[in-house]
Amino acid sequence: MKEAGNGGYAAPKAISPTEGAGETRKGEPLVSVIIVTRNTRDLVREAIRSVEASEVSFPLETILVDNGSTDGTAEGIPPAFPKLVYLRFPRNLGFAAAVDRAAERSRGKYLLLLNSDARLESDALERAVQWMETHPECGIAGARLRNEDGSPQNSIANFPSLWTELGNKALLRRLFPHRYPGKERPATHPTAVDSVIGAFFLTRAALWQRLRGMDEGFFFFLEETDFCYRARLAGFAAYHLPDVHVWHGQGRSAAASPAAARIEYWRSRYRYFSLHAPRSHQACLRLVLPLRLAMELAGDILIFPFRGTRPRFRERMGVRWALLLWHLAGRPDRMGLPRD
Repeated sequence: MKEAGNGGYAAPKAISPTEGAGETRKGEPLVSVIIVTRNTRDLVREAIRSVEASEVSFPLETILVDNGSTDGTAEGIPPAFPKLVYLRFPRNLGFAAAVDRAAERSRGKYLLLLNSDARLESDALERAVQWMETHPECGIAGARLRNEDGSPQNSIANFPSLWTELGNKALLRRLFPHRYPGKERPATHPTAVDSVIGAFFLTRAALWQRLRGMDEGFFFFLEETDFCYRARLAGFAAYHLPDVHVWHGQGRSAAASPAAARIEYWRSRYRYFSLHAPRSHQACLRLVLPLRLAMELAGDILIFPFRGTRPRFRERMGVRWALLLWHLAGRPDRMGLPRD
């Protein structure tokens, strides 16, 4: 996308839902499944298997984008899946840029962004596409996400605001479930929401082209939320589909580098506010978040003699220290997830 002069993005021209629905092209896949991986070989193998095992009445294509993996993905995955379209890049492009490259090669009427640590139920894709085909006002559809033990995950995300970023999201979901829907009160029917979690993110290729894909200024995190926000400006809704079930190993793809991943989340949060929030809200976020971080670290230091031997406490404290150092260094790109 092209940046506007005020540091944000120009709102796309409003279009009618039927204009963005697109047409099925004869002899080509109806859905292009896009998976991005970086050193998640074993996880991505299971994700691809779940796609190939899907019970669908339409043709699919699967595109795997390898963001510079060094774990044997290049040697092990393409030979195991001959129909796979495999795109390999020598470095980590980030999630948004990798998906954009795959979308350029895609042929489907729909694009499904599927996390490398996610697995489809056999009827998930059929159900989701049927909904999209019969509801042209729907630009994006998300699934009900579950942990490995079957417990629910949050499948819906509100557009970030000062309330969500400076408050307690779990408390907001409990006190105001209609404004902040979540796993505490699961939906029983398709529901229009602000945004869906990107582990399963089904959208129309025509809408993708109109919005010019994902904003590559987001390296990791919130790129799907930004896309949903821009889709709403274009006249489309995002829907949570509770009858579409997907297993998701939440955070497993970033578990090897928790501090670096957290830095990326904070970086994306600041970017989202710079694009979509009033300047007063941007200033408040940039002031309050570091202050709260410093207070949390001060509390960690005080209780360290009592809890310092606990691995989870030490990890959490290490993440906070990394975030503080990142702020003190001026939030540089060189800190966070690797780009090479």
